[in-house]
This record gives sequence, C-alpha cells and structure tokens, in this order.
Amino acid sequence: MAEESMKDYEKEINESLERQKKIETEEDLGWDRLRAEMASNTPIEVEIIEAVKGGCVAYAEGIRGFIPASRLSSRYVDDLDSYVGKSINVLVTEADQENEKLILSARELIRAQEADARNKRIASLVPGNVVDGTVESIMPYGAFINLGDGISGLVHISEFVERRITSPAEIVKEGQQVKVRIKGIKDGKISLSMKGLIADPKAPEQPVEEEPEIKEYSSGEEATTSLGSLLSGIKLDK
Repeated sequence: MAEESMKDYEKEINESLERQKKIETEEDLGWDRLRAEMASNTPIEVEIIEAVKGGCVAYAEGIRGFIPASRLSSRYVDDLDSYVGKSINVLVTEADQENEKLILSARELIRAQEADARNKRIASLVPGNVVDGTVESIMPYGAFINLGDGISGLVHISEFVERRITSPAEIVKEGQQVKVRIKGIKDGKISLSMKGLIADPKAPEQPVEEEPEIKEYSSGEEATTSLGSLLSGIKLDK
C-alpha cells in the first residue's frame, strides 16, 4: 500500500516537472519570438488588461509586458483606465528574458501614422486655394493657424490686412475660426495670407455717394416745352 502511494506520488512529481518544463520551453520560445520581433521592428497586437502606476499591462507571446504612459500614444496619457480592454498595435522596445522585463510601445507607430496623414494633407494644399482653419497661437511676428491633421501654417504680420499693424491680436484672437489663402509651401512649412478674407476693424469707412435728386413728374404740371421757354433765359445782344 505504501509502495503504491510512493509510486503515485513520484508519478505526480514527474508529471508536474514535465508541465513545468513545457511551460519554460514555451516561455523560451515566446522570448525568442519577441526578440525577433524587436529586431525586425514588427508591430504586434496586444490587449491591455490592466492599468497600473505609470502605465498599462498587456501580454505578448504569453509574457507579461509593460507599456509606459508616455508610450501609449504620441503624447503622454493621463487617463490610463480608458485604455483597459482595448487592443492596440505596439512595438517591442525591450525584451530582457533574464530579468523578465518586457517593454512595449505604441508611440512610434502612432507618430508614423500621424506623419503620413500630415504629408498627405500637405500634398493636398494648393497655393492660391482658400481653406478653413483655427487660430492656434499669436506671436509678435504673426499667427499660427491650425489646418487640421496636425498641420499648422503661419500668417505673417504683414499678411492680415492692407494697412500696417503692430500685432496680429488687432485682427484675430486664439480659437477663432478663419479663412486663409495658401501662399506657398517650402520644406514642409506653410505660409498663409488673410488679406481680403477678413474684415479690418479699423479700416476707414468709404463715403457714401449721394444719388442725384430726381424730380417726379406731376400730371398737374406743364408737360410740353416751347422753343420760347428754352430761349427765355438767353439774352441776345442788339
């Protein structure tokens, strides 16, 4: 009886060791795949399962990974809980099996997408065309206008109205919706103009020309004109 119990116990130990060995083998293979994905800069999809201090947790290749808050998006993310349950594409930036440290990042992929959208938007802008925008910031030398898709252009201080102004704040304010004309694009920088597209609050008022008075004809008045009446005002020399 005791001998049978010992054999059963040994069997359970061996099965447990086999399972552990299999797990370790699968984990080793997972780390190998992660290192290969890191080397080839291959995006992988992960599901965020938990928000922790400073970032979020997701599993990749069955291994627990950490995504810092600064790498969840193109900018720092404060509301980490809003990402829990979401699936996102990430890159492997660190795969340290010895210290069981796996760092993932979505920032580079998102920035690449934003740059692609920006380039397409710039390519769609044609000098001379009028587009909508929002006054993003006002500087002493001009104002930056947000054209969408992460693109901003500059309206130089000389390109607001025909007269000379000391500050763009005389004409526009931050957050204002405006129309701008594309002046030119060089090295990814966009120059804009508002001349003729925005009212100048200090423009001189144009004088209103008075229309000549037209005397209405009355049926009670004489409607015919004789030659004598036409010449009555002319004095002839004798």
